[in-house]
Amino acid sequence: MAAEQGEIVRWMITVAVSLGALLELIDTSIVNVALPHIQGNLGATLSEAGWVITGYSCANAVIIPLTAWLGDVFGRKGYFMFSMIGFTIASITCGMAPNLPVLVISRIAQGLMGGGLLAKAQSILFETFPKEKQGMAQGFFGVCVIVGPILGPTLGGYLTDILNWRWIFFINIPFGILALLMVHMFLPADDEHKFGKVDYWGILFLTIALGSFQYVLEKGQDDDWFSSRTIVSLTVAAVVGGILFFIRELTTKAPAVELRVLKHRSVAAGTIYSLVLGFGLYGVSFAVPNFAQTALAYTAMQTGLLQLPGSIASGFMMPIVGIFSSKIDARLQIFCGAICTALVMFNLSTVNLNTGWDSLFWPLIIRGIATVFMFMPLTMATLSNCPPKDIAAATAFFSLSRQMGGSVGIAVLTTILARRIDFHRSVLVENLTPFNQNFVDRMHTFQGMFQANGASPADATQSAKALLNQVLSLQCLVLSFEDVFWIIGVIFIVTLPLLLLMGKGGKKPGAAAAAH
Repeated sequence: MAAEQGEIVRWMITVAVSLGALLELIDTSIVNVALPHIQGNLGATLSEAGWVITGYSCANAVIIPLTAWLGDVFGRKGYFMFSMIGFTIASITCGMAPNLPVLVISRIAQGLMGGGLLAKAQSILFETFPKEKQGMAQGFFGVCVIVGPILGPTLGGYLTDILNWRWIFFINIPFGILALLMVHMFLPADDEHKFGKVDYWGILFLTIALGSFQYVLEKGQDDDWFSSRTIVSLTVAAVVGGILFFIRELTTKAPAVELRVLKHRSVAAGTIYSLVLGFGLYGVSFAVPNFAQTALAYTAMQTGLLQLPGSIASGFMMPIVGIFSSKIDARLQIFCGAICTALVMFNLSTVNLNTGWDSLFWPLIIRGIATVFMFMPLTMATLSNCPPKDIAAATAFFSLSRQMGGSVGIAVLTTILARRIDFHRSVLVENLTPFNQNFVDRMHTFQGMFQANGASPADATQSAKALLNQVLSLQCLVLSFEDVFWIIGVIFIVTLPLLLLMGKGGKKPGAAAAAH
């Protein structure tokens, strides 16, 4: 009976901390589709309104590496509850913001609190479950990680259309309170913790390095990268801050971030590959919706429904993979997932303007299943062999690398998309000459169409040129998305040798096993 009660308590903890992490992940993308409404309602420019996203991302990036230290200082339960309360309050102030400065400050606070939810949730699960049941627990958590970024835009579009943009923040309140109550009821109380010496210099250097780097990734393409003095200055700040941070943390006796955890080969290799996974996971989540909305003219709701079956497939596969994940070499599972993902990307690199729902349905289903075979085994291979004292720090690095991989992925793919549009346009324009019979025939067709509707020959010619320019721009966009999908596939292939640095998934007692 006691064993059954203990199992129920563990799963209540899993639901509670995973719900907190899910709210944090949804809020990374839920604002995207509501940004034009926020801009208009608060009287801001699009660039100013963009800080609602940038502020959250920068705060998130800075706090995640500090979560292990904060958990040691305040206790895992105390720190998680504090983060949950702060996140919920920040959501309220975001929804009630009377102007843009208040909204941006509230989003920064929300990002600082949310980072604690994401990193601590995974480490709590590792410390709560015995090793043989880690697969199922991490599978449940993995559903949140995969579904959160996809669900965000769909939920944001729905709430904004049905109610208004403020409800994308108010929706967090009931779920935040539920998660808080469950954590308070089921998560064991912390041991006594002493507030030790604070590594102020380490925190300062970390904030400068990651905050600057995240800003560069968020705003680089908008500001034309290094042609902007601000981007150049912040890039220098990120590099210098990063160097000073590493020197400080490796020489001080009480570091804010324990870099020495990377001495464990599985943690180092898993953290590196987590960058790749973040690049692919968030990269596809960026590319597919943008292709559907810009090239195929899908609405935000249609785009969300397009991705929903893949998310359901991921959720369905998580417990199945969790059952046998510890019995099969993690490297083999990751290899299969990466190959399948690459093949899906190569398939998507053949998209065109006639690509319909049915052509995207199965590739996205397969991609959703393949992601599970990468995410869960990678988590187990990275963290299951980590000593108990290092599990919190290792989890923070693992979470940060996935998020930074996503940020880098979106920044890189956005830049590639813009550059390839220019490239394809320069190539296709060369064919628009009077010596190209296809061009001449198309112009005559368009001119005849406009003249049939009453336009003069001169007006028909101008309208035909404008229409042809639209067709050309759309074709360049499609060709550029084909390039982006192909590049994502290649990245998954060329990074496969990293698997050789990883273990099989852990046969030695890990943190969770030692805790019991």
